[in-house]
Amino acid sequence: MDKQSLRERIWDDLEASGEARFPFPPHGRIPNFAGADAAADRLAATGEWESAAVLKANPDAPQLPVRRRALRAGKTVYMAVPRLRDERCFLELDPAEITDVDAAATLSHVDEYARQVGPDAVPPIDLVVSGSVAVSPGGARVGKGEGYSDLEYAILRELGLVDAETPVATTVHERQVVDDEVAGAPHDVPLDLVVTPERTIRTDATGARPDGIDWSLLDDDRIEEIPVLGRLRSAGEE
Repeated sequence: MDKQSLRERIWDDLEASGEARFPFPPHGRIPNFAGADAAADRLAATGEWESAAVLKANPDAPQLPVRRRALRAGKTVYMAVPRLRDERCFLELDPAEITDVDAAATLSHVDEYARQVGPDAVPPIDLVVSGSVAVSPGGARVGKGEGYSDLEYAILRELGLVDAETPVATTVHERQVVDDEVAGAPHDVPLDLVVTPERTIRTDATGARPDGIDWSLLDDDRIEEIPVLGRLRSAGEE
């Protein structure tokens, strides 16, 4: 099954089953799901979580409980600016500076609490949390199709802020875990942990992770739209 057909199947199923949660419809986004809090609790019980002081997390609704849990646990959370549109392309949530964790972790209020920083101000990341539309028990991940999650990872890898040993996790509903063969591309980032409200799957993903930015996948317009890409390309040409 191609990725878009799989996305549509998952979105339709979450909606028809009643397991989708606000925002509606689930289509076209990383879908929120019933049990997202329980999945966050289960992720927080893992060793990877316990040993992480700094997280890079996606900003989507189903991972809101993850971001709140991280801040309450004293972990610093970084989220990418939407579409990486600014030179200072990360939002830093420092729990020591936050007075309202519930609000700070939401996309609608994060700007009131976060410090916007450039990549040079980001420390090494201990755990990456990604949003997913569909996942396989073997660690394949299908996002909503825009490619920003994998690109954010590639930028962090290019800068040496993550490496091949940095764990990558997602929280999803059981209905998002599929047995379909998901064809991966070289720029796709495999998952180490797939966490649902019912179980924690250690994928033993063996696929190679991108070790930086694959410039052959980016045209000049895309690079121009994302300032950090232009800077990194210029640095590489020096």
